[in-house]
Amino acid sequence: MTKRRICAVTGTRAEYGLLYPVLKEIQSRKKLSLQLIATTAHLSNEFGLTYKQIEKDGFNIDEKIDNLLPSDSALSMAKSTGLVTMLLADSFQKLNPDVVLLLGDRFETHGAATTALLMNIPIAHIHGGEITEGAIDEQIRHSITKMSYLHFCSTEEYRHRIIQMGESPLRVFNTGAPGIDNIVNFKLLSKDALEKQLDWKLTQKCALFTYHPATLANNDLRKDLDIVFDVLLDSGIGVLFTYANADSGGRIINKKIEEFCKLDPNKYKVIKSLGQLRYLSAMKHVDLLIGNTSSGIIEAGSFGKPVVNIGDRQSGRLKGGNVIDCKIKNLSKSIGLALSSDFIIKCQNQQNIYGSGNASTSIVNELINQPLSVVKKFIDIE
Repeated sequence: MTKRRICAVTGTRAEYGLLYPVLKEIQSRKKLSLQLIATTAHLSNEFGLTYKQIEKDGFNIDEKIDNLLPSDSALSMAKSTGLVTMLLADSFQKLNPDVVLLLGDRFETHGAATTALLMNIPIAHIHGGEITEGAIDEQIRHSITKMSYLHFCSTEEYRHRIIQMGESPLRVFNTGAPGIDNIVNFKLLSKDALEKQLDWKLTQKCALFTYHPATLANNDLRKDLDIVFDVLLDSGIGVLFTYANADSGGRIINKKIEEFCKLDPNKYKVIKSLGQLRYLSAMKHVDLLIGNTSSGIIEAGSFGKPVVNIGDRQSGRLKGGNVIDCKIKNLSKSIGLALSSDFIIKCQNQQNIYGSGNASTSIVNELINQPLSVVKKFIDIE
């Protein structure tokens, strides 16, 4: 029996964490053969050499592509995209996949999609149709959608948006978000076990903080960070930080986090990459999430946790009732609301709008059964 070769390309810890249950499901299917390429931040010591976690999870990495330049500028991001686009051509030529599997909207993901398209390899894309108006991810995501043949989206509204872009409804599937699968399937760490692994005690009131660059914002990032960290200091809560991603401005954020944590190591802790198990376990045990990451919008609802979503990076994304959108100037007030008894009760009564934890099975079933092509007809909406 000839197995269908599925080549997944991953560039960051966060996107890999969401891909993880899909990759495991592919591994378990006799009709599929998994190929895996690690790129960008996975190969960077600065961002935690997270390819090692992929290997620890039981995956063989077929190709490693070190394309991330040691700079924080838009120019370097553009050059890193060019590098990964060029180097992936050799990898795809060598591996000869039947389909390239991509998740999300990062610059290296766009490079992978461009290479696959030019080499006539069908693309299957997860998490298309979403809106994030404050980041360049917005344009990248929709561009990848138009290059892709199969689409796996996280809500029915996102499915309709992809169809609105001219994609055939027969190739667009509302599977839910695969990140919810991890919450359902993982045996999460107890608070004591998590604290032992972190070598740090969660304080009486504690937040999980992840903040990425809003790459389309015209505001002064350093000035914004000064305000955010002043509010965190004045709030009195403990904070567990994770690193920002490798987008333009990410290194500025990470430097600020490192400096801030030195103020009180008992109260503030930074971990470059928690990995999915520790990240979700932390999400379970903290009192609230603060930042502008999609995990606060998508996964946190499964734990009934309050989320303070800062700024416009996630503007346009569907949000549950546990999410408080706020401008930086209103951050202190929003943290107070998130920790209020009434709002906590409201959050605990929310259902997650992004699925129930069976996305991976649905995605992989379609990867097995759907015909593949690079030829598409634009479907007009009547």
